[in-house]
Amino acid sequence: MVEVFSSWWTSHLHQHPRWLVGLFTTRRTLVFLLWIVGLVMVFWWQSTSVVSIVFFRWRVVAPQSDSVMRAAVFNLTDFGAVGDGKTLNTGAFERAVVEISKLRQKGGGQLNVPAGLWLTAPFNLTSHMTLFLANGAVILGIEDESYWQLMPPLPSYGYGREHNGPRYGSLIHGQNLNDVIITGHNGTINGQGHSWWTKYKKKLLNYTRGPLVQLMRSNDIVISNITLRDSPFWTLHPYDCNNVTVSNVTILAPVTGAPNTDGIDPDSCKNVLIENSYICVGDDAIAIKSGWDQYGIAYGHPSTNITLRNLTVRSVVSAGVSIGSEMSGGVSNVLMENLIVWDSRRGIRIKTAPGRGGYVQNITFKNVTFHNLRVGIVIKTDYNEHPPGFDPKSLPIIQNISFVGIHGRDVLVPVRLHGSEEIPIKGVSFRDVSVQSSYNKHVFQCSYVEGRAIGPIFPAPCENLDIYDEQGNVVKRSESQNKTNIDYRI
Repeated sequence: MVEVFSSWWTSHLHQHPRWLVGLFTTRRTLVFLLWIVGLVMVFWWQSTSVVSIVFFRWRVVAPQSDSVMRAAVFNLTDFGAVGDGKTLNTGAFERAVVEISKLRQKGGGQLNVPAGLWLTAPFNLTSHMTLFLANGAVILGIEDESYWQLMPPLPSYGYGREHNGPRYGSLIHGQNLNDVIITGHNGTINGQGHSWWTKYKKKLLNYTRGPLVQLMRSNDIVISNITLRDSPFWTLHPYDCNNVTVSNVTILAPVTGAPNTDGIDPDSCKNVLIENSYICVGDDAIAIKSGWDQYGIAYGHPSTNITLRNLTVRSVVSAGVSIGSEMSGGVSNVLMENLIVWDSRRGIRIKTAPGRGGYVQNITFKNVTFHNLRVGIVIKTDYNEHPPGFDPKSLPIIQNISFVGIHGRDVLVPVRLHGSEEIPIKGVSFRDVSVQSSYNKHVFQCSYVEGRAIGPIFPAPCENLDIYDEQGNVVKRSESQNKTNIDYRI
């Protein structure tokens, strides 16, 4: 066997030039063969590695930060769905979720929603699930409210926000879940809210409208790279959740005629990040909440450790970013930075009232830009919307609120801080503020406010505040902390 092989090579090598014979008859042969094997191994590794180096294009390809490897991937059409905008696909969504729920111990599953119009009634998600909306995919909520199931009122609200008794559930819902991702290539979840808004205004609904997406008592939630639009009520409502990330999301509703279509309402949540998003809706773009009056006090789950950054928001009828008014479980440790609020009634607002109880404390607004607003900064302590049986003696605490790097133009009233003898505002501070007012008086309004203005502030701060220089040295102590200079005519 060896002799046959050797004689074959010998006879054929003598027919080729001397350099080729030398190549295959010296130790260079081994080096050459090892080089070929190494090159093959590199390309094999490149084609199978999650993080691959593309040598000839000099770039590194890495997975998306919110991607999670699931045990299985399903397509909605595998379950009989039809994306024509007319066929009701609730059963297809439900069957897909059931299949994914079977894979919890193996890492869960991903449901791909391809391009098309996928009409559905409300459905629930499951743990360890990724709902992925392709470019051109639109999940449409059915307009007939008889398909929307009724749910008990939230325990921290006592009864439906608009009506006593039950409330409608959300289009996409989940309770007691772990590891849920809603993402995609900018697909859309559309609540088709116009019919809901019309019925609400005509008083034709007997129950509180439901959110578009609501996740309750859940952990490790990621919502990214999608569009949410035309919700019947609040758009995205994480309730009593932990570790929530919302990133690169667009939220839309008509700026008028779409009542209570808040963009994102983190409610009794902790460890929340909302970033890199655009929100233009018919109520507050973002409203941090923690329960309503006596029910929120009893539930006792605060909203804490919340970061909002790199956001552009608009709210013609309400505020760009709010805390409250339902804040009875408490709100603390909130950082809002790099915000743009434009063409809005108010920029950033804290709203509460006697009866709320709870607290709003340790809040920082940093690097905020206003353009074309009626009022820039608002703290309001008489926002009187209460459930029956509330205790007016339950007084909230407002303290340690910082405003740093607030700039803008075309703002009628840059600052309005309306504390009261019952609810004074304590520990407020302003640094690096320059907001051009389009009004010539009462542009920095205060009542029952204690705090300080540090360095140059424009317009000139109210007399309620202590004045400090940029180095933190006291220039002038206030003797008028209870002075009232509030003018709601503007």
